[in-house]
Amino acid sequence: MTPAHFAFSAAFTLGLTGLTFHRTHLLSALLCLEGMMLSLFVGLALWALQTNSLSFSVAPMLLLAFSACEAGAGLALLVATARTHGTDRLQNLNLLQC
Repeated sequence: MTPAHFAFSAAFTLGLTGLTFHRTHLLSALLCLEGMMLSLFVGLALWALQTNSLSFSVAPMLLLAFSACEAGAGLALLVATARTHGTDRLQNLNLLQC
């Protein structure tokens, strides 16, 4: 395993671990998701560079575009949650009480 692949795998694993165990605030969950998406982008870009194929070169940019849309939707939910509930703590959110 090359150091670049190890860094990609470690970054994704750390993001997943942070999302799993440190779920106190919605902002920290969104940051962990962004870290995971960034590591997936780096891994997909490395894979596209290693294969030297032009058909795979669009995939990292497409993933980055979807990641930006996900970040925008997450921040909109964060603002809406902070306005309605007064906090972004995930323990105060109840999906049955909308």
